[in-house]
Amino acid sequence: MHRLELKIPPAVLVLVFAGLMWGAAELAPWAAIVIPGKAWIPLALWLTGFGLIACGIATFIAVRTTANPFAPEQSTSLVTHGIYRFSRNPMYVGFLLMLAAWNVYLENGLPLLLLPLFVWCLNRFQIIPEEKVLRSKFGDDYINYLNSVRRWL
Repeated sequence: MHRLELKIPPAVLVLVFAGLMWGAAELAPWAAIVIPGKAWIPLALWLTGFGLIACGIATFIAVRTTANPFAPEQSTSLVTHGIYRFSRNPMYVGFLLMLAAWNVYLENGLPLLLLPLFVWCLNRFQIIPEEKVLRSKFGDDYINYLNSVRRWL
């Protein structure tokens, strides 16, 4: 296990990447782009992202299992219904949409290149370690879920 696995709160990672994106936009005014609809596109992306996060958390609360990203071993139920029928990680998709909203707001193409790095970091240090724990805890039921629902979308 890598020392960063399950150690960085995903919300903190979002803030770090938001700062990096802002810095990239500031350092690269030559990459500025004009985005028609800048007034409503970031809001729509952000609200959609927030909605996915809220649905994910609400589903966990409804089945009385943990949403703590540091302790997947405390999960008491395998959640495969609701929003989790479409994505194994709707909260992380929500975070990605919020960063995409921020990118549109910044109106700069360079920060867009950081979004795949954000996905890689979440996959490597959060999602894959979570999946390992859940596979061990829920066995074949979780493996069937892995095979039937995509990680992101």
